[in-house]
Amino acid sequence: MGHTMAASIPTPLVRTGGPSDEEREKLIEQVLGWTLTVLVSVIVTGLGLL
Repeated sequence: MGHTMAASIPTPLVRTGGPSDEEREKLIEQVLGWTLTVLVSVIVTGLGLL
């Protein structure tokens, strides 16, 4: 069949160096926060409130 012993041994998941799940959540929160800040500033400037 072509299967070897090495092919049947389960290997642990290998991370490639990207952000962990917790870091990813913090990163998304930061990006959304800055996006909201820019959006509010554009609206305030567009309405002439500043």
